[in-house]
Amino acid sequence: MATDFFQQQDVARRGTTRLVVLFSLAVLAIVVSVEVLLAATMGYFGRDPYTGAIDWAAVGDPRLLILATLGTLLVVGGGSLYKVAQLRGGGRVIAEELGGRLVDGSTSDPVERRLLNVVEEMAIASGTSTPPVYIMDGEAGINAFAAGFAPQDAVIGVTRGAATTLDRDELQGVIAHEFSHILNGDMRLNIRLIGLLHGIFLIGMIGYFILRMSFYSGGGRSRDNKGALPILVLGAGLAIVGFAGTFFGNLIKAAVSRQREFLADSSAVQFTRHPGGIAGALKKIGGFVTGSRVENPNAPQASHMFFGRATSGFSAMFSTHPPLGERIKRIDPSWDGEFPELLEAGDGTPGTLGPPGAVGFAGGEAGKSASPNLADAVSQVGQPTPAHVEYAAELIGRLPEPVIAAAHEPYGARAVVYALLLDREPGPRRLQLAHLEAAADDGVYEETVRLAPVVERLDPGMRLPVLDIALPALRSLTTEQVERFQENVVALVEADEVIDLFEWSLQRILLRDLDANFGGMGPGRVKHYSISGVHSPLAVLISVLAYVGDRNRQAAEHAFAEAWQVLPLPPERLLPHGECTFDDLDSALVELDQAAPQLKKKVLEAAVVCINADREVTVEEAELLRAVSARINCPMPPLIG
Repeated sequence: MATDFFQQQDVARRGTTRLVVLFSLAVLAIVVSVEVLLAATMGYFGRDPYTGAIDWAAVGDPRLLILATLGTLLVVGGGSLYKVAQLRGGGRVIAEELGGRLVDGSTSDPVERRLLNVVEEMAIASGTSTPPVYIMDGEAGINAFAAGFAPQDAVIGVTRGAATTLDRDELQGVIAHEFSHILNGDMRLNIRLIGLLHGIFLIGMIGYFILRMSFYSGGGRSRDNKGALPILVLGAGLAIVGFAGTFFGNLIKAAVSRQREFLADSSAVQFTRHPGGIAGALKKIGGFVTGSRVENPNAPQASHMFFGRATSGFSAMFSTHPPLGERIKRIDPSWDGEFPELLEAGDGTPGTLGPPGAVGFAGGEAGKSASPNLADAVSQVGQPTPAHVEYAAELIGRLPEPVIAAAHEPYGARAVVYALLLDREPGPRRLQLAHLEAAADDGVYEETVRLAPVVERLDPGMRLPVLDIALPALRSLTTEQVERFQENVVALVEADEVIDLFEWSLQRILLRDLDANFGGMGPGRVKHYSISGVHSPLAVLISVLAYVGDRNRQAAEHAFAEAWQVLPLPPERLLPHGECTFDDLDSALVELDQAAPQLKKKVLEAAVVCINADREVTVEEAELLRAVSARINCPMPPLIG
């Protein structure tokens, strides 16, 4: 079943709201339970020593109720915030907690090379930054996960068992499944689930601690120490309340996760148009001696993030994944119910390392650029097609070896970006090279000079995909290196005192990714729910695009008018050229990023109409549209002819 990116973003947002409501009700129940427990304890302590009568005034003391409420909220809220803050580093932190090892982009291990190749294909096909890949060396089970707050800080994790046991089609199906989680907004929801459950779990842990301390102090064994009995009961009560809250929290987590898994399976088939890939991976899990089990002690709290069930021993009620057979039947209705018997993981020989042959490749020949097709651009946001996957595979296969090898390691990745920004005119180019010689990190200037001739010969349509491939290596830089790198990028862009479309597009995508990783910037909060709320930034965006297509005033006015007609807004006129700088565009995109998903869809539809008004789309315009889409968190696949 085909899915719609913007609709799924709405679903994910509503799912987050429902999740918060359900957990709020759970916390309310916990607060009431703690108040009752504390009141009972205080009533016991405040009873008359002679008659044993309970002091009801002490039980109903409002200060006691306030103390119980504030204390519970502080523990649950503080625990949740602390856990989310712990994970603020994005997917990298989760991957490392689960025992993942970052796969070096320049690895010679054939298993790891194939894995990186599949991930890069899916990233280019979907129009997202290539996520770093982590491999869980000690895990024999067949499993994988995606983690992060946003596509810009996402990572892909794969067990060694999956990397060695699955064939290329099956591995591609699994990676496509994980990209669905990245594109559909599931990752942020998953991290919030971890945080909320951790806060509730702390209540139980406090009760367990009180219980243990009571036993160790002798209160649980001494008949004379009757005063310790209420403390013992309080500890036991808190433990029961906390673990009951965790019980219901896990029920909520399981229910949310199961529905998102069905969607991700469906999306994986839609992306690859090859049901046998993901179905084959699921069948191998069913027949594999270790299944999809993950041994890492942190696996239970992240169980809802995995491709398959990472933990065992839970009833279907608590399972974060639908039954394996049901998942397979939905993908392959003809399945006979038999699992292939696999006693051990593969030998690590993945077969062919390069991309598969691309049938009907939609790009042009090397050195040429087909006119991109905008007809389905918006409907394909977050929904790459098999043609995009084929395009990505063919593109990676045509990239010069020196460029792709350099893009996979930190020094080379910086040099590739610098080379992409070198001006063709001798004057500005001399200024750029002089700046790099003085300001670039040791060895990067020399690498830039070496790569420059090869990079200059790239098909223009390859430039942004090369950047996508280089981003994981750039994320491994230190904070100091990133700051110097960003300063150098700005200096190269401004060397000729004119910013062209490609420079702006590259800079926006690059800085957005680095800011997300080093500045902790996630998706913008929704602030605008009505199209009228983004009237002004929309006028700026459409005016900029109109001037980009044709600086002739009359042609620009025509493009603007055509685009504005698709918007449910009163008529508007093209803004003066002086009000349509790239700085104005940056400010407009900040506001548009805070629009509701369905409004973003309207924004992109108008942008496509504006660019296509002259019935001709240049590579630079396609790159600009990709950059605009990325800036408002709507990943657009490559525009292929």
